[in-house]
Parts: sequence; structure tokens; C-alpha cells
Amino acid sequence: MSAYHDEHASPANDRVHHVRAGGLDGHTAISGGMNGSRRLWMGLVENPPLGSTDDHHHGDSEAGVYVVSGHPVFVFHDGTREVRLQGGPGDFFLVPPFVPHREENPDPDEPAVVVIARTTQEPIKVSVPELYRFTGVEEGR
Repeated sequence: MSAYHDEHASPANDRVHHVRAGGLDGHTAISGGMNGSRRLWMGLVENPPLGSTDDHHHGDSEAGVYVVSGHPVFVFHDGTREVRLQGGPGDFFLVPPFVPHREENPDPDEPAVVVIARTTQEPIKVSVPELYRFTGVEEGR
């Protein structure tokens, strides 16, 4: 039996999967549909100069973020005020489940590039009308 596995066959869960640079499906590198992941989604996201996401959370999924380049700002609400955490290359962030936040790139020239891993096999993004403090119980927002 050959040690080679046909990369075009349906995803197998008995081997290591390799996604080459440039081989992403949109922003996605690892997901259930792409390579058979059961509990993980991972992708590369670029926020353009002066760009911002909407206010959102990722459902019951945790999100780990690694800053590849640029200086993204992660914004959330602590119940009293808006908190802004600026990152740089090599920094990591953890976004807990259901915590409303947004990502901003205040730089007028350089994109902010991050690698995101979520504890789900697909990218969950739930838009919310505003940032609010997450208290552990969804407040119907």
C-alpha cells in the first residue's frame, strides 16, 4: 500500500492535511468542507487600510487570533466603556464565545493580516446592532 494519498479524494481523518500557500478557499484554510475538520475552522483574514468589521460575535465558538502583519485594534465593551486593544505582528488574542466585538485597522496605508482559529469547523459570525457587555446569558440582542 502506498504512503501517498490522493489529495483530490474526499477528506480523510486518518492523515495530516496540507494546505499550500495560495490554496485557501476564500479566506478558509481548514474547515469541515475543505479538509474534513470536525471541530476547527481556521483562516487568513485581511482588514484593509482604514477598514473595520461590523459589531459581531462568533456564537458559542472561541476564536484565537494571531497577528501576522499590521496593527489591528480589537474593540469590545466591558459594561462601563468601550475597550480598545491594539495589536502588532506576533501578538495573540482570545475572543471568548458570544463576546460582541469588532476589528478595526486604523492604518491609512497598511492592511492588517491575521490568522484566525475558531472552535467550530465553519466560520460563525453573528452581527449585532451595538457592542454590549456579555454577561454569560444571551440578552436577546
